[in-house]
Amino acid sequence: MSSPSSWFRQIVMALLGVVMMGIAPADATEPDWSLYKAVLQRHVSPQTRKATVLNWVNYTALKKDPDFAATVRMLAEFPVATLSGPKEKLSFHINAYNILALNMVAEHWPLESIKDVGSIISPVWKKDAGSIGGTKVTLDQVEHEILRPMGDPRMHMAIVCASISCPDLRREPYVAAQLDQQLDDQARGFLANSAKGLRLEGGTVKVSRIFSWFADDFAKQGGVSGFLQHYRQNLPQTMNIEADLPYDWSVNGE
Repeated sequence: MSSPSSWFRQIVMALLGVVMMGIAPADATEPDWSLYKAVLQRHVSPQTRKATVLNWVNYTALKKDPDFAATVRMLAEFPVATLSGPKEKLSFHINAYNILALNMVAEHWPLESIKDVGSIISPVWKKDAGSIGGTKVTLDQVEHEILRPMGDPRMHMAIVCASISCPDLRREPYVAAQLDQQLDDQARGFLANSAKGLRLEGGTVKVSRIFSWFADDFAKQGGVSGFLQHYRQNLPQTMNIEADLPYDWSVNGE
């Protein structure tokens, strides 16, 4: 028979195990995006501007919001190596790109376009945009060196370079458990937007220049035409596609 002190030690160890499980469950590799979600809910709203339906950002309020500042700090400090799978990594870095783009605009607010932060010689995409996991990055690095090599072209429907013609900034963070649903929803929503996503003009399918800039990324989904047919109903089987809808680089907020 065990002594009372032995039983006590066993009980204490069991309780400690429960507490530790509560603090750090084995599958909790993603950061807590609750502050970022609250920021998006407060400062992003559906509006129509310049004849375009989009999610509009209140940069004036965002710039002053301590929750957004805390989100940027969290991104800078998060141990990226703990992200365990491809969906965790993809959702994390989509959020990271959007947070850094928002912060780039907020830090230089007011401005008319995110491109005004840079110049022809030194474009904004190649400027220091902040840190991810203690490493300084540019928006170009996040997009072209991290996200695009992951091989999911739907990421182009989710990252937002703070411009009117970009896909909409989603009013919730991307998370691994819902990522496929979220990205599919982004693709359908963008291609349903005739001002910036897809517009039928007679027998021609006019689409965003995103599909020209990154045409190779859509090869795994049947090319651009296969991608469009998957997410937009009732398109002709044989399409004349022109990726030349005007791209408005005006900032997507005020």
